[in-house]
Amino acid sequence: MAGEGLAARRAALALLAGVLGEGRMIGPLSGAADGPLSALAPADRARAQRLALTVLRHLDAADRVLAPLLQRPPPLAARNILRLAVVELAEGAAAHGVVNDAVTLARQGKRTASMAGMVNAVLRRLAQASVNLDAMPPQRMPDWLRKPLVAAWGPQAVAGMERVQSRAPVIDLTLRPGATVDPAPAGAERLPTGSLRLPPGAQVTALPGYDEGAFWVQDAAAALAVPLLAPQPGERVLDLCAAPGGKTLQLAAAGAGVKALDVSEPRLARLRENLARTGLEAQVVVADALEWVPDAPFDAILLDAPCSATGTIRRHPDLPFVKDRGDLAALTALQAALIDRALGWLAPGGRLVYCTCSLLPEEGEAQLDAALSRHPGLTVRRPDLPGVDPRWITRAGGLRLRPDYWERTGGMDGFFMACMMVR
Repeated sequence: MAGEGLAARRAALALLAGVLGEGRMIGPLSGAADGPLSALAPADRARAQRLALTVLRHLDAADRVLAPLLQRPPPLAARNILRLAVVELAEGAAAHGVVNDAVTLARQGKRTASMAGMVNAVLRRLAQASVNLDAMPPQRMPDWLRKPLVAAWGPQAVAGMERVQSRAPVIDLTLRPGATVDPAPAGAERLPTGSLRLPPGAQVTALPGYDEGAFWVQDAAAALAVPLLAPQPGERVLDLCAAPGGKTLQLAAAGAGVKALDVSEPRLARLRENLARTGLEAQVVVADALEWVPDAPFDAILLDAPCSATGTIRRHPDLPFVKDRGDLAALTALQAALIDRALGWLAPGGRLVYCTCSLLPEEGEAQLDAALSRHPGLTVRRPDLPGVDPRWITRAGGLRLRPDYWERTGGMDGFFMACMMVR
């Protein structure tokens, strides 16, 4: 029935306006106390977010569908109404509801009221056709990101990344040692590295073992950093820049004595919740790593450094529309400073895993090379992990993970990680 999804559609348009018009990320917009989702029921909140993210994954394709029907591109607000409708029609939503709500939303908008007739005419023509966005080329990354990635990994690899990023992301679970998900939901797959992969949209909180803390959501690529560090029971381990905490849980589950440090108290709230749910223990510290001083050296440190997050576009399709290379120099300087600081906190023979969820070599391979140059005697322990393809291991002994790996089953986040050892 027309109008049933009006609230969710209106909120999805507000999210799109925030991303495409104001350069804001969907996460903070969704969580804002006075944001476009704040007054919605949980089902409508989820629907609004899903719709906005789907539009961003198929923005170019939606515009290609619309282009022959428009004399000229309309203003952004009207264009977003049309884009949202195109995506919903492609998903098979009832055409009358999509068209009627789109016209209603246009009429109610101060900037779009005069274009309601155009919206109606365009969408009624589309409703009589078959819209298949998946048959079109996938969403291209912006040039500021695509060009350096093509230079680093080649056009075929980047094309594979874009195919993965155009699909709704799968959900990966890290299982607590000895735990299972039984019965596992339909479509679940155990990955070579040990993670359990679920289809997009799986209800994680409804799975057996969730309340008992048998598992937590964590991308399969991110889950490799802790095995690379290889924490041992009783070791003194620091999780540096710990939020949202998946790696902290892995470290604690391995029996290490874990200190989890992050500068953001709000982001640590999720870590505290997961510690409570799983019954695992870690000392949580809110502090700036550039100012904080530990009371004793650590046996091992995991540094998941702040970065461009360009490896997470499959989960955050808003990122290419909001970010650019403008912050990269500051980020790489911060990463280098954190590496140097963390190395100074290690006991003799200690090890540091440096990782970033970035696809850019400046934040990965180049940082490892620079650290080795700055710290004579520092060595790299090459990865030897179950399920890791030897081709993922770099010349210097780091681990380069990309979204196009495991493309058939949903890919993975882009990461670089390396284990450095001090004398």
